[in-house]
Order: sequence, then C-alpha cells, then structure tokens
Amino acid sequence: MDQRVQELVDFTRDKWGLDNYYLHTYNFYRKLNVLNETIYTLTMEWYPSHITEQEDEDCNPDGTAVIDLNVQNHQFESVIFVGGETFVNKMLLESLEINDIIKFIENATGLIYGNQFNLQSEEENEYLFRSSFNGVTVSPSGIIEIKLNSEDKLTYFSINGPFPSADKVTEDTFSLKLEDVEQISKEQLKLINFPLRKQKKLIPVYCLEEIYITNDLSKTLPFIYQGLVYSIDERLRWQPSNKKSFKRRHMNLIENITANQAFSLEPHPDLIPITDSEKERCIGCIKDFLSQVYPSDSGKWLLKTLHRDNGYIQAKISLIDQVSSIIQRKLMVFIDPISFKVLNYMDNKDFFEIYEEFPETKNLNIDSESAFQRIKSTIDIKPVYVYDFKQKNYILCGRIDSDYGINAINGEVLELNDL
Repeated sequence: MDQRVQELVDFTRDKWGLDNYYLHTYNFYRKLNVLNETIYTLTMEWYPSHITEQEDEDCNPDGTAVIDLNVQNHQFESVIFVGGETFVNKMLLESLEINDIIKFIENATGLIYGNQFNLQSEEENEYLFRSSFNGVTVSPSGIIEIKLNSEDKLTYFSINGPFPSADKVTEDTFSLKLEDVEQISKEQLKLINFPLRKQKKLIPVYCLEEIYITNDLSKTLPFIYQGLVYSIDERLRWQPSNKKSFKRRHMNLIENITANQAFSLEPHPDLIPITDSEKERCIGCIKDFLSQVYPSDSGKWLLKTLHRDNGYIQAKISLIDQVSSIIQRKLMVFIDPISFKVLNYMDNKDFFEIYEEFPETKNLNIDSESAFQRIKSTIDIKPVYVYDFKQKNYILCGRIDSDYGINAINGEVLELNDL
C-alpha cells in the first residue's frame, strides 16, 4: 500500500475507534463541488473483525463502516455504519446532550457553531445542521447530518456542501425592505400551471420565482447556480436524415483515480472550458441526433445549455412551444468530447405524457397586478450570504420568496406545498 494511503488509513482507524475492524477495500474518487473546486475523496470499507466472508457480494454486512475522507484537508465527509450497527471501541459522543453533539461536530470538522453552522431540526436520534455565517443563512447551503441507533450510538455522520470561512465573506449589515424590491418582486411573479393528478387538470397559479438581490440593490443573482454551464439558447433546425436509426452507446461514469492524481490534486477535467469550436461541433452532432430520433420536430427544440459532466459534454434541450408548467418536456443528451458523437440521451416524455392531456384553463379572471396585490403580504425578504461566482466571494443579499400562490381563476391564496 502507498505510504500516503497508509497514513490516511491509520488516521481513520484511530479517529473512529476501528480496532475491531479491518480495511476491506479502498478507492479514490474525485468530483467538483458547487464552488467548482476539485475534491478528492478516499472511500474506505471497513469490515468488523469477526466477519471473514461476504455472504452477498452486492451488499456490505451489517456493521460495516463506509467512510469518505477528503484527501486534501483530512476531514471526513461521511461515516456510515451499515444497518445501524457499530463495533467501534471508543465512545464517539460524550453524551446525547445537544451541546456534546455540537462539540463532536466541531472536533470532526473544525467548524464553529453559531459562526459557520446552526441547528435546523432535531427529531428522535436525528439531527440536521445547516451552514451559516454569524447566524445568517448562506447559499449554496451546506448540510451536516447526525443519526444515532436505538442504542444511542452514532451510526451516521455526513457533511456536504460549503461552510464559508470569514475570509470568503464580504460582511455587511442587512438593510433591504420589501418596498425596496417591490418592482423586482412584481417581475418575478410568474403564471405557472400546476397539474392536479386526482382531478386530471391543470390549475393556473401566479407564484413568485425565487431570486437574490444584493444588499446595495446593484444586481440580482439567480436562485440556481450555473457554475461552468454555457448558455446557448439556440433553436435547432435540421434536414430529414438518411442515416440509420440512433443506437445508444455505453457510457463509463466511473473513473479509475490513482493515488498520484489524488495527492497531487490534479484539476478535474470538467473544469476545462468548452471552446467556441467545440460548441459548434456539439450543435452539429445534436442536430444529427435529433434528425434521427425526432425527424419531424425540426425547429421545435431549443438547446439551452452545454456543460462538462463526468468526462462527457452534457446538453440540456427543451421543447419550445409548451404550456408554462412546473413539468416541462426536455431532453438530456450526452456527447463524446473526442469524437463529438451523441452517445446516449434521456427523454422525460413518459413522465410528461401523464399530464399532457390535462385540459388547460383559458379563461383567467385574475391579472398579474391583482395577483401581486393579493400575494404581497406573504412575500418574505430574508438576509442570505450568496456566493458570487464572478467575485469568488459571498456577498450579502436579500432572498425574495413566498410559500404561497394566487389561483388565476378565482384569486384564492394557495399554499404551494399543498400543490
């Protein structure tokens, strides 16, 4: 075993009290986090010492410790004891008091409670924490989960997402009020059709599309993070194809990562920009693909975005003329970045068709101005530190949102979760 790996294995054994275990397998993985940083993880499977044979090759035996360790900072991303059973030889939690659970998290992560994370919910033997900065929510959000078994032993620990440090945050005092953002709020009010499956109909509802606006009102930031996603927004047209029918090809989504790649922190290949020339070649091969699979649909599809994913180029395509609904007909197309051929695709047609025949209400009695006046009292504007990909820093924003919508037929105020 590579000496660098051995050091991480020994560190893990000591940290989690795994003297009653032996290392069964280990592998390296890499991914991009939401801030487009390359993360290398050492994933280990530790078997209890009394288990010498694996009865089911597809399943780990109860008590197995599956552990993910960040190679760069030596922080544990997840520790899962299969079946909620554990044979560790040390007491991981001093007590079940919330303060001791918080102390455990601080020791395991180096984070500071109240400064970088806060308790969001507490149920029987399950605790959920969320990232924050000095008590203010951050976005994108990080999550920490803790679970105990029926014997009050820790059997699940997971940390996922960013937890910003002070040097990554531009501190500010929140000063926005609803009247400051009223016009923006109006512009965010969208008419969306919600499918009601039991009634087999679409109900038109005015609802607020979430958005962030900076504390100084200088700009807005989208609620969905684009990262290294390239907006194309091109209507696709093609000629009828004489080619054979499209054949799906196998895609290998698992990388074989070496120790040298992991310890040298080699940048993830998905960080490589997509050039203008590559964009054009992607558009060309997508048109070829569509001409084979959807020969009669020329001009009906819009290429929304391109981005790299697991070594492939992924295209997101949506149908242009469709009802404004929370369920949209769309395609996901996977392209080989070397040959620029479409390898595979996903179409949500089967799911979409469940709702396609639902009748749409044409006679709307409530206009957007009336709807806004009705929903106005339910709009929240809350402080959030949002990561700005251009500045590469967290800046203070107001999150404009509402949990309610307005029925466009009768003006009724509806709770969106009920829909």
